[in-house]
Amino acid sequence: MRKFYLVPFYIPLLASGQECTSTDGHNFYIGGQWVRPADPAVPPIVVIDPSTGARATSVNAGGAADVDAAVAAARRSFPGWSGVTPAVRRDHISRLRDAYVGRQEEMARAISTEMGAPIDFALESQVGAGLYHIDNFLAALESFEFPLAGGGGATTILMDATTILMEPVGVAALITPWNWPMNQVVLKVVAALAVGCTCVLKPSEAAPLSSLLFAEMVHDAGFPPGAFNLVTGGGGDGGAGELLAAHPDVDMVSFTGSTRAGAAVSRAGADTFKKISLELGGKGAAVVFADVGDDLEEYVTQVVERCFENTGQSCDAPTRLLVERDVYHRAVEIAQGVALAHAVGSAHAPGDHLGPVVNSAQFDTIQKYILSGVEEGGRLVAGGPGRPKGTDAAGFYVRPTVFADVDNNMKIMREEIFGPVLGMMPFDSEEEALEIANDTPYGLTNYVYSGSPERCRRMARAMRSGMVEMNGVGIDGAAPFGGMKASGHGREGGVYGLEEFCHVKAVSGWED
Repeated sequence: MRKFYLVPFYIPLLASGQECTSTDGHNFYIGGQWVRPADPAVPPIVVIDPSTGARATSVNAGGAADVDAAVAAARRSFPGWSGVTPAVRRDHISRLRDAYVGRQEEMARAISTEMGAPIDFALESQVGAGLYHIDNFLAALESFEFPLAGGGGATTILMDATTILMEPVGVAALITPWNWPMNQVVLKVVAALAVGCTCVLKPSEAAPLSSLLFAEMVHDAGFPPGAFNLVTGGGGDGGAGELLAAHPDVDMVSFTGSTRAGAAVSRAGADTFKKISLELGGKGAAVVFADVGDDLEEYVTQVVERCFENTGQSCDAPTRLLVERDVYHRAVEIAQGVALAHAVGSAHAPGDHLGPVVNSAQFDTIQKYILSGVEEGGRLVAGGPGRPKGTDAAGFYVRPTVFADVDNNMKIMREEIFGPVLGMMPFDSEEEALEIANDTPYGLTNYVYSGSPERCRRMARAMRSGMVEMNGVGIDGAAPFGGMKASGHGREGGVYGLEEFCHVKAVSGWED
């Protein structure tokens, strides 16, 4: 068992002592209280309801003074928060869990409104993901050994004369995406706070409402002023995200988003030598061998469902389906039937259906990819361009789409679409399947289906991705989530997610 130590500081924890009065979308959470923007002239960000295309609300965009204030609050709080016992930090996270559980339906409505997840899916999967990860972090913390009084959150390896400590990095800027808001917020915020970091959260400008609500929960849990801060605003072009990535008093940036934006974050943090953790895009391949036998329908259905989940807006979606030629035509028929059976409708309506994509820009991007697939010779077997029949013409609804007979050089197979679009192609050998699966700039998640456990393991070892799912068995929530190549290099979740927010220190002559 890995033991976790922190250097003990023994600085007393102060209660927040602040009364939360407003998260009406116009405030930032800085230093334990809700504050107005330093510059009220900065134009607010309009939040659009994807189901209707209408304005839902607006939130303020943080500028340099707001970011400076949030970082300064986190810096002031760091010595105290990093110095409390692990038990104190666990207690705060447990209280955050209680606050989260008590407001799940409210959180689901916020997520449904801001990014278009159907309300039932928002409650069960989107909100549920956040709770799942809180529980996993609490379990990870309980399993650690903290033999140093007051210490916590670091691995120790006793060598002949050297002990390895892992210390909290310091002030962490946490920049989260819109597609799985609470999944990503919890993976970053709770992990950072658990090991003693303080943080500034900058949620996506497309989905800030859920994070504002989450900030209320953090406040209600009694975290000390400055341990957690929230500034809403833009990403690049001088926005809050870019300002945080370049800020000299930020020690680490944990970013989830597009590969393009991840490269920009890396450049912005380079001059100050920040620790950068990136979870970026993906173009996962699902490889189905003929030896799955009678499980073919089940497995192909799983792939299509997984591709279309969250209206295709997941970085680990299997968007390339490779099927051994002997069963390829049958697999295409199955995929076609699954796609055509998918209903699409308003995020505010109950039921098991796909909602809209997040905004007009994403809708337009997906339409261009679908047209590109047609132009490059893909055989359209389900869906296609335009909106599904019966949906709001002002909403951002996409037809669940399947292309067959594609090749891996087509744009729809090379680039991340981030919509409900699946490409299918046959292969003739294990070696060919592996070559196609690895022929991508990305490396997040791949999938393999075979009746041979040896083949599954062989493929998993050779696939160039941070995660591989075999025969429909999902990755455990305590396992490290992350990729390689253009999918980034950070890890989130469980013990690995905690270690991501630590620095390593070697100390000689340590006596326990």
